[in-house]
Amino acid sequence: MRFIAEIGLNHNGNFGLLPELVKRAASSGADIAKFQLGWRAEKGEINCIDQEQLVMIFRICDLFGVEPMFSIFTEEAFRMIKPLNPARYKVASRTVIENQDLVETILNEDKETFISLGMWDGEDLPFKNYVNAKYLWCRSEYPTLPWMLTDLPKDFEDSPYEGLSDHSVGIETALLAIARGATVVERHFTLDKSDVTIRDHALSSTPDEFAILVDLGKGIERNLALGV
Repeated sequence: MRFIAEIGLNHNGNFGLLPELVKRAASSGADIAKFQLGWRAEKGEINCIDQEQLVMIFRICDLFGVEPMFSIFTEEAFRMIKPLNPARYKVASRTVIENQDLVETILNEDKETFISLGMWDGEDLPFKNYVNAKYLWCRSEYPTLPWMLTDLPKDFEDSPYEGLSDHSVGIETALLAIARGATVVERHFTLDKSDVTIRDHALSSTPDEFAILVDLGKGIERNLALGV
């Protein structure tokens, strides 16, 4: 079972907040702290990460014992991160729709690559020939409300999905997914849900909520392993 804390843009453009966000994500049980590279990244925008800041993020994650992972949105972002040799990549559903050539370039690195499919409406999975492509079930609604979740897989083991990229309010949907066999859960992570800088804060988990998710999720996983 792997838990991904999606820090994303919840630093609000204040990169001095990143050490605290990563520290709290790690102490809440996250295996991976996830960021976005190449999205809203032009000079003056909220997520303008340069090479020096990218290296610093890797160092911060190493300091607190959590793996860094990045959603890659542009070719330039991919060129920036390649020399740092990340263990794996993430691809947002927007990129699946808008830049399949970039996704294939990433997959050709032969590293585990999580792919969200919230915007994908094709009948078949994209990139079926890549065994390193790991799909996450997702709804690209912010927040995703319960009546939007009726087609959440009833059995992840009998589905093409490794897990859930969760935009719902609270941790109930993530726990339900784990009980149905999901082995990866990604949730947005914030220090303050009431922050209105970007919409993601409202649908994020606080450190306390994320810690509860990890604790209960691992308990469910243990029971499933026993055949309960």
